Amino acid sequence: MSATGTTATGTATGIRLHAPAPGWSVAADVVIVGSGVAGLTAALRCQAAGLRTVVVTKARLDDGSTRWAQGGVAAALGEGDTPEQHLDDTLVAGAGLCDEEAVRTLVTEGPDAVRRLIATGAHFDESADGALALTREGGHHRRRIAHAGGDATGAEISRALVEAVRARGIRTVENALVLDLLTDADGRTAGVSLHVMGEGQHDGVGAVLAPAVVLATGGMGQVFSATTNPHVSTGDGVALALRAGAEVSDLEFVQFHPTVLFLGADAEGQQPLVSEAVRGEGAHLVDADGVRFMVGQHELAELAPRDIVAKGIMRRMQELGAEHMYLDARHFGAEMWETRFPTILAACRAHGIDPVTEPIPVAPAAHYASGGVRTDLQGRTTVPGLYACGEVACTGVHGANRLASNSLLEGLVYAERIADDIAANHRENGLHARVPAPVPHPETPTHALMPPEARFAVQRVMTRGAGVLRSADSLAEAAAGLGRIHAEAAGALAENGKTSEPGVDTWEATNLLCVARVLVAAARRREETRGCHWREDHADRDDAAWRRHIVVRLNPDRTLAVHTTPTAEFPPTRPECRTNQQEQ
Repeated sequence: MSATGTTATGTATGIRLHAPAPGWSVAADVVIVGSGVAGLTAALRCQAAGLRTVVVTKARLDDGSTRWAQGGVAAALGEGDTPEQHLDDTLVAGAGLCDEEAVRTLVTEGPDAVRRLIATGAHFDESADGALALTREGGHHRRRIAHAGGDATGAEISRALVEAVRARGIRTVENALVLDLLTDADGRTAGVSLHVMGEGQHDGVGAVLAPAVVLATGGMGQVFSATTNPHVSTGDGVALALRAGAEVSDLEFVQFHPTVLFLGADAEGQQPLVSEAVRGEGAHLVDADGVRFMVGQHELAELAPRDIVAKGIMRRMQELGAEHMYLDARHFGAEMWETRFPTILAACRAHGIDPVTEPIPVAPAAHYASGGVRTDLQGRTTVPGLYACGEVACTGVHGANRLASNSLLEGLVYAERIADDIAANHRENGLHARVPAPVPHPETPTHALMPPEARFAVQRVMTRGAGVLRSADSLAEAAAGLGRIHAEAAGALAENGKTSEPGVDTWEATNLLCVARVLVAAARRREETRGCHWREDHADRDDAAWRRHIVVRLNPDRTLAVHTTPTAEFPPTRPECRTNQQEQ
């Protein structure tokens, strides 16, 4: 299933999704893939720097994960709060694997980034005196979460950024699934191929040619049966980066949100989130008998970091043989529910639960990928010209477990840094005039596409074997199950040269299988419990052996090259820096 060994920066795999050759193309200085907070922030800043900017997004501009964010944006904006305190809380949540320099960058540049977002047009909730209304969430020792519309922060941020992008006339290609990174003869980024799904001025498979590509494609929650992520979150960015030869890191650290509305043991797809801010305002986690089981497990009780709360819920469920626990906020009263949490109130009532009069049934579900495509502090990956930011990236900010509401802030801060780096490169190298010439598209399939039904097979395998609770046996079963899915499709291609028909459903299923294999390989390698990676057969954290990162690359034969860093420090992403480091 996987091969071990060291990695070689910038080594292309030669693997591309089977698809028709691009039938049209447009040229740009930068193409940004994704239209959440990270993608649109990068687009606005690139355009302001005079770069020809194209935004490609899988659905409509406002249909990504950002719009579903309920809690808010964490930043040291309140009286008495400091970036240093925010840093401390982030490092604790990250369980020893955060890159401290990356976190320091986040928390020091974060407050001004939020102010620039407000200047762009985002309206946050205010207190009676006109100051930002700040709340607390799990893992934070201070009120530092700025929110909008009560529990509709993501929707407001998305609205403001989309309006700004449209007002500035930035070129967008909506309803477009990105397929692969295009590279030139020297292995540098040359743009992306993409499939436009029948709307707008382009249709079918085409290409955006650009010397810089920014991946802001969001998460991969659809690799599990139950998730808070939208249907489009199929790991496309991570899979594209792997096929391009990029390194990914820490993919085993999938955060399961502790409080997702329980819709039944067999519920699949996107599930309604019950924001951590509900607990931040004083809701209690209880079992069927009303016992607050988190009290005594952590100094912050229900406001402990998410991995601790998720584990506390799962343990209590195991002890009692229950399918879910409860979140009790009846003491809020109707007015607070209606003004502070209108979105959650409506979602609960739509499913027959009235939180004003009864506790909410909740259980953990896949929520956020703390790992992803490995980057440096400028968002640069190990492939020249390819950048990543937001949930698709691993900047080192989140470590083994993301601190609540740091994700929107990371999207803001690192998108701005990426745009500044791309603009500097254009000024320095005069890339405006260069239209990259990508190497030709393969005419025949060299690697199999998964059939559409593989999507659900992957989800079932991952939920059973690589969910909240993991062990050597469960992960081995997951690896074997994924191997069978892969082997069946690969065997058909080898036997008769046939593979599934190219299309959105087969491309998504293929991407899901790719990221699932990497996640399981990393989870099998990490024989400890740390952050949101919980190994029942290795219940303790082991800093001596495992305070380090697991890095994975895709080999040309589709096996996985998995290696562990010697320390908790990330190696540089750029070859010249790596060479200098090795010489030292």
